[in-house]
Amino acid sequence: MAAALVVAALASGCGIRTTSVPVDAGPAPSRVPCDVSGEEVATRTTGIAVRVFLVCGSQLDAVDRRSPLQEEKANGDPVRTASALLAQLQSEPSESEQRAGFSTAVKGPLSVLGGRGGDPADTLRLSRQPEDLTATALSQIVCTFAESSVGAGDDSVVLGGPGGYPPRRYRCTTEVRQRPDAAVPAEAAPKAAPKAAPKPSAS
Repeated sequence: MAAALVVAALASGCGIRTTSVPVDAGPAPSRVPCDVSGEEVATRTTGIAVRVFLVCGSQLDAVDRRSPLQEEKANGDPVRTASALLAQLQSEPSESEQRAGFSTAVKGPLSVLGGRGGDPADTLRLSRQPEDLTATALSQIVCTFAESSVGAGDDSVVLGGPGGYPPRRYRCTTEVRQRPDAAVPAEAAPKAAPKAAPKPSAS
């Protein structure tokens, strides 16, 4: 009993107070490097250079890769480019990427097509509803697409699914890159402008 009283007195004298309130200190510090050797990236000479966002240390980080898609086929064809990027996201990280701590949450089968009638011109439609993907997988897709030529500008991309739901504009923000497991900001995409009626021919 005497020993217990001495320990309690020492604890109170140190000014240490316990609390039952949880404290959110953010994600735990990562010990992984999240950096692929520049020499290895430089040795990949085939295909076009692409940048995809993978998961590392509970955050998103960009990785430079080479896609087998030919450059002449990618230019001016957003669906081909988006398909190549999506294939990169679904592929398992290389050994060096794994050693650096990278992984991906994007799992197949998953494909991408262009928009349909009434969609904005820059719409991409996935074979699954974006809301049905895990938050981390959607974050990877949104940030990868938004920072490529298929993006809709302002770090955003317009995505839809196979159903009749209208597409939405998703944004790759700093918060999304830091916490990819949280909800991705989205808003209604502007509707496509109606086509002008043909002018009547002069009689």
